Amino acid sequence: MTSTFFISDIHVGLQDKRSEQLKLESLERLFAIISAEGRSLYLLGDILDYWMEFRHVIPKGFTRFFCLLSGLVRSGVEVVYIAGNHDFYLGRFFQEELGVQTLYGMHETCIGGRKFVLAHGDGLGKGDLGYKFFATVIRHPFNIALLSRLHPDLAVGLMKGYSLRSRENKPDTRARDSERLLDFAEKMAGEKDFDYFICGHNHVRGIANLRDGKTYVNLGSWIDGSRFYGVFHDGVMELRKV
Repeated sequence: MTSTFFISDIHVGLQDKRSEQLKLESLERLFAIISAEGRSLYLLGDILDYWMEFRHVIPKGFTRFFCLLSGLVRSGVEVVYIAGNHDFYLGRFFQEELGVQTLYGMHETCIGGRKFVLAHGDGLGKGDLGYKFFATVIRHPFNIALLSRLHPDLAVGLMKGYSLRSRENKPDTRARDSERLLDFAEKMAGEKDFDYFICGHNHVRGIANLRDGKTYVNLGSWIDGSRFYGVFHDGVMELRKV
């Protein structure tokens, strides 16, 4: 049986040159494993530290990542990208140029006879009203069209500013976000038929049991250098380190 892989919160482009090089080397090793063993890869948001699509411009800094991703798709692996809060607008570039399917919000799928609910984790559950309002505004078609027509240097500057402010608030909100996501998963476990709820977003890696034998999986983040990924194989879900 082939394996299905999951990663989130790589934040390519965030850190110093050496840290970014190590991330990409780890991704290259992981993609080689996926190409050999995998059927599909789910990118659960914030793979890039920021992304905004423009009509004729591709922001620099991500070329090596795009080459790795394109090579994985060309090897026959299905790649699905579920947008996170740092993915302002994935647009058509990923689908038309790289062959990556893009989605927003929660996604339900069946893998190996098990039911999965997949999401980045932003905006789920009670609270987080500021972000929910922001996401509604920024992803409105009119505002997407407006932002994408700004000079790219200006738009990228705005995105980097948002990313910085979001990260400055992260230590204060991490515990609250963890509780919110677990509460959301537990409530959903009583209402929806699924086996695994997999997310990222709060950078707190772990696996927890929910009611009725269901499981919560958070993929954590690569920012601290741990570089974990999820893999589902022969009916077992694990977190492994690259």
